[in-house]
Amino acid sequence: MSSEQPIRWGIIGPGTIARTFADGIAHSRTGKLAAIATRNPDKPGLGDGFPGARIVNGYDALLTDAEIDAIYIATPHTGHAEWAIKAIRAGKHVLVEKPIALSAYDADAIYHEARKAGVFAGEAFMYRVHPQTAKIVELVKSGVIGTVRIIRSSFGFNMGSFKSEHRLFSNDTAGGGILDVGGYPVSMARLIAGAVEGKPFLEPEKVSGVAHLGQSGVDEWASAVLKFPNSIIAEVSCSIMANQDNTLRIIGSDGRIEVKDFWFASGHKGGTGKIEIIKGNEQETVEVKEDRWLYSFEVDAAGDAIRAGKHEFTSPGMSWADSVGNLRVLDQWRASVGLEYGVEKATKRTLNLAGAPVKLGNSIPKREIPGILKPASVVTLGFEFFPNFAAASLTLDAFYEAGGNAFDTAYVYGGGKTEAIFGDWHTSRKVSRDEIVLIGKGAHSPLCYPDMIAKQLDQSLDRLKTDYVDIYFMHRDNTAVPVGEFVDAMDSEVKRGRIRGIFGGSNWTRARMEEAITYADKNRKTAPAALSNNFSLAEMLDPIWAGCVAASDDEWKAWLNKKQIPNFAWSSQGRGFFTDRAGRDKHDDEEIVRCWYSDRNFERRDRAIELANKLGRSPIHIALAYVIAQPFPVIPLIGPRTIAELEDSLSALDIKLTPDQVKWLEG
Repeated sequence: MSSEQPIRWGIIGPGTIARTFADGIAHSRTGKLAAIATRNPDKPGLGDGFPGARIVNGYDALLTDAEIDAIYIATPHTGHAEWAIKAIRAGKHVLVEKPIALSAYDADAIYHEARKAGVFAGEAFMYRVHPQTAKIVELVKSGVIGTVRIIRSSFGFNMGSFKSEHRLFSNDTAGGGILDVGGYPVSMARLIAGAVEGKPFLEPEKVSGVAHLGQSGVDEWASAVLKFPNSIIAEVSCSIMANQDNTLRIIGSDGRIEVKDFWFASGHKGGTGKIEIIKGNEQETVEVKEDRWLYSFEVDAAGDAIRAGKHEFTSPGMSWADSVGNLRVLDQWRASVGLEYGVEKATKRTLNLAGAPVKLGNSIPKREIPGILKPASVVTLGFEFFPNFAAASLTLDAFYEAGGNAFDTAYVYGGGKTEAIFGDWHTSRKVSRDEIVLIGKGAHSPLCYPDMIAKQLDQSLDRLKTDYVDIYFMHRDNTAVPVGEFVDAMDSEVKRGRIRGIFGGSNWTRARMEEAITYADKNRKTAPAALSNNFSLAEMLDPIWAGCVAASDDEWKAWLNKKQIPNFAWSSQGRGFFTDRAGRDKHDDEEIVRCWYSDRNFERRDRAIELANKLGRSPIHIALAYVIAQPFPVIPLIGPRTIAELEDSLSALDIKLTPDQVKWLEG
């Protein structure tokens, strides 16, 4: 885009903040307001706040408007992610009013879409690109107050009384102070803590919050304490029902810095901002005079980035990582006080993040598994890492929409949370149970006894909102119990119709499987027909968790090849061993060193890197392709924590390794 050509802006949602942003465009050097999208184009006086702009009927119309380069999204919070993604997919640059989304998971999904589309996306914290903020950072770095130890900041106001119709009191619009204004003091604290280290921001290592939740369930006043790795402690607070002093205080060993209403800088229409430096009885005022309008700075910061072909703000603006990290703190704050909006729950979040129904795709290949009557995707999704339904549903939706239909759950994951999330997901999406291959697991240590299988399956099926699983695994083995008792218990569930496919052992030895199969054949019981042991190009040297069994060595591979028993393999990519962060010359975490460090594994890793370079892929892709390319059925369990990680893993499915390449990788 030409450096002289104005960025033609469209605005979705014609509320108060939209009019304020329009003022910023009018006083910018890079932008021009072209159109306003509204669902009520006949509203009297609508055009008064947006002089010269076309009024467009409906948000969708703006997405296809050829005269729009960038879109500012000013809907209530609950519409931010949906319309950001829709605009990005339409090829538009986007600036989204804070918060960019309800959670860090949602924000990460937005930025992933922008990365794929090659467009600019940013979160609108206008104060971050104002000269006053740069001056505050400069003073902190200069050491004028010595070593920074404590940061105190608030953003609070009083709405006077409860107003059920107002968005700030509405649970359905994600009201309350934490999400609406809590992001300001949190973002400033992270900025200052990072400045001390010469970094754009720093993430806290601990977040602890408290709040008063009002009659609608949203926070009306709240506080949190953030502990940073460099020993800085930040005390932040927000409110919609309490006036606060709204002063930023940066307290150091030799003094403190105070800034009133830091996010307002020198004023909406310009003026003089004041930064107070206080040392004992001495006080100095640093003035930041700026004639430009406050919101024009973010218009131009976005405009300059778009013109330069950049996809995100640069410091001191909030980069993608900074934006996601800020929301992660708000997520932790909300979790501390038990604040989950109704719109984040399955009863109301029935569509995907872009507001569309969830439908089964066909990108992921399927394979036949002996004993299972329906084809299963060549990879199985595990999702026990997510804190709630809203976070997990992003990955579940994306996997299913790509064609994934095999899901891994277990009685012990998250104390039953994973099972409940899956039950909510497939029912809220109205997914046909006939399209799903569902794995259930039970009888984990220390409750690894035959009678626990039926008892736990009762609870699991209730949480999963189904009357059967397609595949059942005992999560562990208990060799103190005769194997026949376990076979009898699982065979009984087959006869009851609660296991309608195959069952077997997770983390079972070959000897135990052989004994179980022999017992079943002799006593005319259903025989175990599946495993869920570790299998990877990197051989696990030491169990990751107590009772774990790996099936990657030569003896196991010979047995699996002979029996052709499917193995639903966990940690199939070596839990990070094949990523760039692993290596002898790096400080890996204890688990990677303990479980995967060996000369043989590093030789295999080197070969995976070599082959990846030849194919233009990553070593972790080769590791996944290796597992799938075995001459016996191995179905990898993958556990991506973001949609980006999911799509990266799925990208390896088009790699078809030859038998010679498989042998060469093994060495």
